[in-house]
Amino acid sequence: MTDTTAEPPPDPDHHLAYRACRLNITRLVTSGPSVAEVPVPTCPGWSVRDLVGHLVLVCRMAVDEVPGEISEPPPPPPGIPIDELVATWAVLEERLPDVLPRADRLRRRILPLDALSHELDLRTALGLPPPERSPALADALDLAVMGFTLSLHGHGLPALRVRTPDREWTAGRGEPAVTLRGESLEVFRALTGRRTVRQIGELSWSAAPAPWLPAFTWGPFTPATRTVEEAAPLAPA
Repeated sequence: MTDTTAEPPPDPDHHLAYRACRLNITRLVTSGPSVAEVPVPTCPGWSVRDLVGHLVLVCRMAVDEVPGEISEPPPPPPGIPIDELVATWAVLEERLPDVLPRADRLRRRILPLDALSHELDLRTALGLPPPERSPALADALDLAVMGFTLSLHGHGLPALRVRTPDREWTAGRGEPAVTLRGESLEVFRALTGRRTVRQIGELSWSAAPAPWLPAFTWGPFTPATRTVEEAAPLAPA
């Protein structure tokens, strides 16, 4: 993957980006007594309690420096009060500044990507808009494009140019055969399994997207089977 932006943003402080997501999620899930049982349509079978339980487990795996893929922890145990979950999460997160410097860069980046993905899932479940400016988005999108690039290689597909209003990447090797344009948040959600194949195809493509659609299944992500979030239109160039 090549980021061809003239001046790419510096690496964020991953812990601070993660903390911003945790604070937003905590505020939203403690906003009322019935929030815990609200279903999360972008995570089929999950309630808001399950979503927070997942985030707590991921954070615990990072803090305990458990080896392996932290974005795929075991299912969270049911029935834990959400206030208890967010309190545990806050205590765990206080230890991250000591742990993250010892972690490999991929793990440091996965944490805020996972937290942002689920903050957006939560906002959809509660009927709320995405945050206007998340400090986690730029690096999370960059990491998602990197994962997508590996998927392109695995599928033997030609390179693809990914362009947002702020940045541009060449995903894959060689001269890009097609350009995909979209708002940063839209591209991020498309790359992380929150858009259907139809919605992905309705992004701005410079050529027919069909050959590249299989690459949107990668890592833990698969295109959604039904439309849950409506895609935001691309602003005029």
